[in-house]
Amino acid sequence: MTEAEKAVDDAKTKWDELVEYMTDSELWFQVAAGAIRIALILLVSFLIIRIARRVITQFFANKRRGPFRITERREATLNKLVLNTLTYVVYFMAFIMILETFNFKVGALLAGAGVAGLAIGFGAQNLVRDIISGFFIIFEDQFSVGDYIQTSGVEGFVEEVGLRTTKVKAWTGEVHILPNGNVTQVTNFSMHNSIAVVDVSIAYEEDIEAAEKVIQELLGELPERYESMLNIPELLGIQTLGASDVVMRIICEVNPMEHWAIARVIRKEVKNRLDAEGIEIPFPRMVMYSRDEEANDSSVVKES
Repeated sequence: MTEAEKAVDDAKTKWDELVEYMTDSELWFQVAAGAIRIALILLVSFLIIRIARRVITQFFANKRRGPFRITERREATLNKLVLNTLTYVVYFMAFIMILETFNFKVGALLAGAGVAGLAIGFGAQNLVRDIISGFFIIFEDQFSVGDYIQTSGVEGFVEEVGLRTTKVKAWTGEVHILPNGNVTQVTNFSMHNSIAVVDVSIAYEEDIEAAEKVIQELLGELPERYESMLNIPELLGIQTLGASDVVMRIICEVNPMEHWAIARVIRKEVKNRLDAEGIEIPFPRMVMYSRDEEANDSSVVKES
């Protein structure tokens, strides 16, 4: 038998073995069983996550009525964090079970992953730093979901605090995703009451004491109209002497993040009251001198 004939016979034999293997009913039974098992694993994982979400949400809802209450901002942060962590754990376990379905030796795989993790860890220092920073952000309650913060050149409302990243939404709609390791210095505007600061300009020609009296009377009326004002706004006095105006400063303690809205309200109320009392709020002025008459006089002198 020649080499060519021998190769043809070997190929025919392998083809027959492949056809016999593919037509084996036991093989297809194992494939079908494996597919059903994978589908069941995914379905059970989905149901576990759905049920766990409801249980966790109900747990925090009951926490509000219990003796050991937590703030809403803290509750929203922990709620999302627990849900995200649970989702990662369930999907990881589902992935391991699917590998076992394909007869992978998971124990050896995890042992190898542990050894490889040591090598990868040196290249994943930023990831480890982000996770550790995220833990301390949550543990120390530096900020929570719903807080308005400023950090790393970003300012906005916190949408989500995770173990690795933090999502901050600007008031114009942009969502900034910051690695927790980059959150080094944070300014939180939502933890304590805010102070609304308003500067009011009065013309030099007006009676300053009369203007102060009018403004004081108005400020005493405002807390009854605006619930966000925690006390009567205070007129501190003359702040600066401008080029064409006397600037008075008003401050008011308000609920967190209400200082911008209340400042706009105070400006409107003060403007309307000063107009009603005939007290002028100055506007920029420009005085121009004409030299035409002086030029004409000098020309006459020269001609004479």
